[in-house]
Amino acid sequence: CWGAQAAGRWWRCLEVLCSFLLGASVAALPLLLGSSPSLLAAPGLRGRLALALHVAGVNAALLLVYPRPLYKIAVRACFLGFAFGCGLLLSAGRSAWRHFGWYMCSLSLFHYSEYLVTAINNPRSLSLDSFLLNHSFEYNLAALSSWVEFTLEKLFFPELKQITWLSTVGLLMVIFGDCLRKAAMLTAGSNFNHIVQNEKSDTHTLVTSGVYGWFRHPSYVGWFYWSIGTQVLLCNPICVVGYALASWRFFRERIEEEEITLIHFFGEEYLEYKRKVPSGLPFIKGVKLEL
Repeated sequence: CWGAQAAGRWWRCLEVLCSFLLGASVAALPLLLGSSPSLLAAPGLRGRLALALHVAGVNAALLLVYPRPLYKIAVRACFLGFAFGCGLLLSAGRSAWRHFGWYMCSLSLFHYSEYLVTAINNPRSLSLDSFLLNHSFEYNLAALSSWVEFTLEKLFFPELKQITWLSTVGLLMVIFGDCLRKAAMLTAGSNFNHIVQNEKSDTHTLVTSGVYGWFRHPSYVGWFYWSIGTQVLLCNPICVVGYALASWRFFRERIEEEEITLIHFFGEEYLEYKRKVPSGLPFIKGVKLEL
């Protein structure tokens, strides 16, 4: 039984990987067309037609290969792969959209790897929501706001979007934050869930090793710096401040909610851990509650 579950888990991972790579194959279009890598910056009629045919062909392949329930998963992984491939094309060019290409690669990898790591760690909790593409209205609004700010500032203050050293700092923040979050997910294993649990399962244990020895909430720390890093990468001064404030408030409330549950689950064991290990986020100490 365990062997069948393990085989099913790795088969699911392989399916989403293949779908992601199929979408990312858009990055090979310049080679097929014999054009420059900056295809998306100035696509022309030929480039637009090639992109349209690529999207249609990939979607048709997914419809043929996957039944309806799996298609919903595959098409999301493929969409993220397509965004990653487009990001690579923008990054390879010399246009003013180069740093936005870095952002597209970072954003698509973040959401794809959320699903992939969940499939490896905790397949019982796996769902379409594991991509976190529909995290919340506020999350989607924040993303849209950053795209609007980047576009407007690129039009009116183009030199602001060409500060490569600042974008590099943002990219390093993004890489650090995403790696820390995924390390936390892998360390927690089946104890990690995207939704705060109200009932303790028989297998739920308090994880205090690895990155959890550095911070009580390393996945939130990683996401916090990843989100701010995306805006530093884009050189979006307004959204840097907005993301920092909104993320800080969200994680403060989330940590307090989660720690009430953890104290209920583990009692004095968690309180002792809380006294020894910081939350990892600035000025957030967690819930003020004692037994």
